[in-house]
Amino acid sequence: MPRLSEVIAALDALWPPSRAEQWDAVGTVCGDPDAEVNRVLFAVDPVQEIADEAVELGADLIVTHHPLYLRGTTTVEAGTFKGRVVHTLIKNDIALHVAHTNADTADPGVSDALAGALDLRITGPLVPDPSDPEGRRGLGRLCELDRPETLREFAARCAAWLPPTAQGIRVAGDPDAMIRRVAVSGGSGDSLLAEVRAAGVDAFVTADLRHHPVSEAREQSPLALVDAAHWATEWPWCEQAAAQLDAISERHAWGLRTHVSRTVTDPWTVHAPSVPSPSISGAPN
Repeated sequence: MPRLSEVIAALDALWPPSRAEQWDAVGTVCGDPDAEVNRVLFAVDPVQEIADEAVELGADLIVTHHPLYLRGTTTVEAGTFKGRVVHTLIKNDIALHVAHTNADTADPGVSDALAGALDLRITGPLVPDPSDPEGRRGLGRLCELDRPETLREFAARCAAWLPPTAQGIRVAGDPDAMIRRVAVSGGSGDSLLAEVRAAGVDAFVTADLRHHPVSEAREQSPLALVDAAHWATEWPWCEQAAAQLDAISERHAWGLRTHVSRTVTDPWTVHAPSVPSPSISGAPN
């Protein structure tokens, strides 16, 4: 079995920490570099449910997309929920490693996995990484459908093929508009709306879209917006990342056993459909 330091070196080769945004917190949070690694669990969020799942599984390493401590801390006291995660991991000899924005821009990265989950053909990055001479790395992906679909059909595709969440899929646009070219970006994507409009696509699939950016985007162009849950747009990366580590393990004869958590850590738990209000619809009281 490989040591943790060997596995981390392989992960850092896939997602170099130097390519993370300056504000990000990626890399190894806890773990003994000399400890042996047999089982690895991939998940989106380093929350207590995932730590408990790793204990039950007998995992030696958790790889998550989201950082545990993004803004730093002065304590890992077990009375705090993040401190409890740290205590659980250390008590059970489980390491934690994070690949966040360095995985977003990788080739393949988070948006490649999202496009793959939706069966879209990738044509290139939405925002190319200028340091990549091959033009494959960068934020988001530009994609094409094998055949045009209405926005209604495309939204149904997203609802059926992304992991189910309480939010489901929100759509802004004409349901009968034809969708041929699509941009995708796993996670929060409204900061990319200008680049999406400039790309001339018909629809943009992302998460965490806010009222004012969406309202302004819809006034400026017929671009359709498809808003899925943040967790749902990033979970496909876990399967992609596990497959990448599987390939490395096979190449080195490590015999690693990788697992992808099916635990839904999206924080939203219930969706209550709106009921038309007589006072808003104009119907008599």
